[in-house]
Amino acid sequence: MNTHLARRALGAYGEDLAARRLVEAGMTVLARNWRCGRTGEIDIVARDGDVLVVCEVKTRGPGPYEHPMSAVTPVKAERLRDLAQRWVQEHGGAPPGGVRIDLVGIVLPARGAPVVEHARGVA
Repeated sequence: MNTHLARRALGAYGEDLAARRLVEAGMTVLARNWRCGRTGEIDIVARDGDVLVVCEVKTRGPGPYEHPMSAVTPVKAERLRDLAQRWVQEHGGAPPGGVRIDLVGIVLPARGAPVVEHARGVA
């Protein structure tokens, strides 16, 4: 399997785990892999009560990678805020609770269960 396909499969698996974690936390998943032209993609859009949640998912396999929770740089955070604004514009405005940007970081160790971390309000 080439590395591009392997990375996509890893990302899709991580997004499945993240969506499950958000639902277990009481959220409703509204969309996955929402694309907005060339601006980018929101991994998961969810509802947490009356708050719209734009969720970035970062998955890392075993190896010497940076921790997924350090993956949201100021530039990435700005792009996520822009994408969140575009989602709100296309879907009837912001909900009463506003918009929050979360990050779900997943580490898949060589052995054992995946480690899933959910950070709320990262950007």
